[in-house]
Amino acid sequence: MSQHALEHRLAARPVGQTRTLRRLTRALDALVVEPVGPHVIAARVGMLLGAALDDPGLLEPRHCEPAEDRYRQHLVHVHPLGRYSIVALVWKPGQATPIHDHRCWCVVGVWRGLERETTYSLYGDHASRYLVPSGSAMALPGDVSVLVPPEEDIHRVENAGDDIAISLHVYGDDIAVHGSSINHTFGDDLVRARPASPDIAPVSWRAVAA
Repeated sequence: MSQHALEHRLAARPVGQTRTLRRLTRALDALVVEPVGPHVIAARVGMLLGAALDDPGLLEPRHCEPAEDRYRQHLVHVHPLGRYSIVALVWKPGQATPIHDHRCWCVVGVWRGLERETTYSLYGDHASRYLVPSGSAMALPGDVSVLVPPEEDIHRVENAGDDIAISLHVYGDDIAVHGSSINHTFGDDLVRARPASPDIAPVSWRAVAA
């Protein structure tokens, strides 16, 4: 990215406009300057986000619009110094993210609809690696989950209901610069039903990638 393009994107950082978002971002602004680690920050963000999800007017209508062919990301708010970002993800029924992990801490709260998260364990090595599903969980409106790398966080999220699903994501990074919190995506062709042997243990994706 050129310096001019970067400066333009930084100048265009969005600001949350609803009353609840303004209240939430004031609290987050105070939180991210505290001298605490990412696990503490993410846990506190989870509590703040959980309270905000009760408001039916949390998001502006423009941030609730889906896309026809894929899930849609709306960048709602970015901290003035890029210390966190708030993103609304909108899914029509059946839409899903790719299998992926994250570059930063992430706190997710479901605002509308029903979402399913499927987690995966990584097996193999540089030459031959594959994924095996390790769990699946449903999330309802008001549910909040917290994820802090470098903990293993390979997963896919999808709309598992019959109507629009919308969740609010708070990321510990500047999404106006990076465009996404996704660190790496994994193809569906890597998924296997079970490990090649019951004696094989999962490996760390970040260790394999290093």
